Amino acid sequence: MVRKIFVIILLIGLGWFFYGMADSFHGSDSLNMTASYYAENGAEEVGAANLVTAIVVTYRGLDTLGEVTILFLTAAIAAFFLKSKEEFSKRDVKPSSELLQTAAGMLVPLIFVLGVYVFVNGHLSPGGGFQGGAIIASGLVLLLLSKPLQKVNSRFFALVESFSGLFYVGIGVAGIFLAGGFLDNSILPLGEFGTLLSAGILPVIYILVGLKVGSELSGLLTKFQETQEEN
Repeated sequence: MVRKIFVIILLIGLGWFFYGMADSFHGSDSLNMTASYYAENGAEEVGAANLVTAIVVTYRGLDTLGEVTILFLTAAIAAFFLKSKEEFSKRDVKPSSELLQTAAGMLVPLIFVLGVYVFVNGHLSPGGGFQGGAIIASGLVLLLLSKPLQKVNSRFFALVESFSGLFYVGIGVAGIFLAGGFLDNSILPLGEFGTLLSAGILPVIYILVGLKVGSELSGLLTKFQETQEEN
């Protein structure tokens, strides 16, 4: 009884705390100095129709590098524990239904194409490397669900992830010597605004981010599959 009363009091206290935060929140009516600079100069300086892309990949490129690094460390740690010697109960894997296999055969290529489209056009429309990479990984999930015995080489994803990260950092360093700073996209001509070949090196950066994110998530899935086969 005392425990229930304590839980009720705790919930009331948390509710009151969050109510106070929500009640005291007031949205900004205007952009701050940094956001105003991005809005006024981003399209001209970066040449990207998608201003979010301009901010994430150029002005805040180091933040994006940190996010990709965190994702890599998360995948690496998960893969390490999947390789642990803990015993799992072995079970027979039954083949999936013909309906799922047929649907996957039709949808998986389309999902991969959509993922590539999203990160290739990240500088023109909503999307980008993280979203496109996640879409590609979801296509691999569907493939493994439809064909649980399908062999997927995890080393391929590891190579793609490594080279994508290497070239990403290399482009960033090249911006220091050839342009105005780390990941400065003006190391290539900005091109015509709103076209596919625009925004300088930015489309290449997003392609590398998309490949890196997609390969990291896909590699984690294949590691999990290999672990299940070994036990």
